Amino acid sequence: MSVTKFIKCVTVGDGAVDKVCEIVKKQLALPDHTEVCGESKFSELGADSLDTVEIVMGLEEHFDISVEESSAQTIATVEDAADLIDKLVAVKA
Repeated sequence: MSVTKFIKCVTVGDGAVDKVCEIVKKQLALPDHTEVCGESKFSELGADSLDTVEIVMGLEEHFDISVEESSAQTIATVEDAADLIDKLVAVKA
């Protein structure tokens, strides 16, 4: 029996912002018409600390990265998360 590995291609930059928006909307069960952009603050979207942890976990899974707790605590906006993703993906490359 052979084992097949699937490698996930990760797009960063503007793509990271779009994906963070998508993950945030899904995690917070926001209605489709809710606008989420780079400047959106998690707290203003109704996220509590548990929601934020789950958002970070979703980002880690999607982008195949590991976010340190100290870094996770500094994430307040979608753009903060996208910037951190860009840095962590660049370090892995």
